[in-house]
Amino acid sequence: MSLFLVESTINEVSSKEAFSALVEEIHATEGVVVVEVQVAKDFSRGYFIIEAADGATAIKAIVLQNISIDLVKEVRLIGKELAEVKAGGEQVNYLVEWEIPAEITMEKYLERKKKNSVKYEEVPDVKFSRTYVCEDMTKCLCFYDAPDEAAVKRAREAVSTPITSLTELAD
Repeated sequence: MSLFLVESTINEVSSKEAFSALVEEIHATEGVVVVEVQVAKDFSRGYFIIEAADGATAIKAIVLQNISIDLVKEVRLIGKELAEVKAGGEQVNYLVEWEIPAEITMEKYLERKKKNSVKYEEVPDVKFSRTYVCEDMTKCLCFYDAPDEAAVKRAREAVSTPITSLTELAD
């Protein structure tokens, strides 16, 4: 089984309850395990991490709920064990997307991550949680618990890593 990021535009959902109902239906899809789902605070974008045999199975789970798919990529989880993420319970409230420069390989990315992770201590009010790196090295999604956007930006500056987009997540 592999992990897949499915980014979606969410239409006609404006509450946590309505979104949760959609997620429950996805959970019920045969052949997929929903590892985690994050949604923008305004419910406009969804970020689904799905464990499945292939991308087509992951796509099917989302399409069955009439959710528009914008991106599907195989990803690697970094910073947490899969079982920890599946168990849930950890609070994150910001998502940083970073389009990785073409010259950075997975090996270089992992070396950089290991070297820079101690620098998060420079911004103690921000807690880095986990990252999903696309296996094709086009982008990564980093999850944080922080008091505000400015704090997330300070944390990214501390590790010398830019931000392509920054999204506040729903509770």
